[in-house]
Amino acid sequence: MPSARGPVAVLGRAMAAFTGRALGRHQAAAVRIGFGLVWLAYLLREWPNRRVLYGDRSPWSTGLARQLLADNGAFTVLPWFGGRPWFELVYLLALLAALAVLLGWRTRAATVLFLVTVLSLQNRNVFLGDGGDNIVHLMAVYLVFTRCAEVWSLDARRPRPGRAGAVLWVVLGAALAVCQAGDFSGDSLTWTAPTFPYLGWAPLFWGLWAVAGLWWVLGRLRPEGEPRAVLDALANMVHNCAMLVIVVEVVLVYATAGWYKVQGSRWQDGTALYYPLHLDYFTPWPGLSGLFGAALLPVFLISYGTVILQVGFPFTLLNRRVKNVLLAVLMVEHLGIAVVLGLPVFSLAMVAADAVFLPTGALLWAAARLDRVRRRMVRAPAA
Repeated sequence: MPSARGPVAVLGRAMAAFTGRALGRHQAAAVRIGFGLVWLAYLLREWPNRRVLYGDRSPWSTGLARQLLADNGAFTVLPWFGGRPWFELVYLLALLAALAVLLGWRTRAATVLFLVTVLSLQNRNVFLGDGGDNIVHLMAVYLVFTRCAEVWSLDARRPRPGRAGAVLWVVLGAALAVCQAGDFSGDSLTWTAPTFPYLGWAPLFWGLWAVAGLWWVLGRLRPEGEPRAVLDALANMVHNCAMLVIVVEVVLVYATAGWYKVQGSRWQDGTALYYPLHLDYFTPWPGLSGLFGAALLPVFLISYGTVILQVGFPFTLLNRRVKNVLLAVLMVEHLGIAVVLGLPVFSLAMVAADAVFLPTGALLWAAARLDRVRRRMVRAPAA
């Protein structure tokens, strides 16, 4: 018989873990909370400017947007009807979807609506953004396939699927059917696409809708049956694959950013940080930017240190302790970028993406501290 420590046994245990449970549940929840908070904060911050950025007052008019969409095939629902009422409805739905993702309420439906609203707003005007929009764009797709509400969510407090979920499923299915059958959707909800992978958005949305319905039926009728167990194993595998994709995506972001910086002359001579500190666009606090910009040695060290951190990050994954230290430094650096250079969406999006690498123990420690603070705030008015 093969040894319990042999390759066959190791492979068997790996397959059992891959299909038997959702790996990185706390990290997935942290990513969900982080990106829900980032997108919600961005939408609230831009509320006074929403019509200029994405609505009827935008310099990038609806006609120009439709011409670009006809060429690149990007998905957005804003050109379906045009006009202010439809835009306001989509923007309000984006706020509600971000809040639902943040709280983990009806997460299967909320993540899909989150994806739809993120793509709709960002593809309406592709000339906006500071890099953080790309991260939100990608993570909105990946979160749909994760089981990111098993902890730290309102869904986790519900022991069994209720009838409200079935009502929501019927409403969303009817809305999807109307959008599919209506001429106003144009080429957005097609079954095929002219480019790879040659599938439109309709198979994705209808497939997610059908799986959600099957999940609810089996949860109500046969919660302990074999079909539900098979469906649960498939959900675990999809979740684990999506988490792996998120990890690889973050590694690629840091690796490509670091190696491109290596090739830049400003990064090679250590003056790359000096120039944005003297541009009005990146100086929300002129006094603070001037203080940093005048200190040439720290600017030199931070410029070189950024390159070293980003290039070396993929290799630190082989050592957990080194990875944790480097991850903490990167998060502090992103928070510094948010304050000094005035790029909060980009910085907070990167911090939320970095959360996929945080140790479970650190996440549980932070959750316990936040819960303790919450309890004190609840007790204070009563006292």
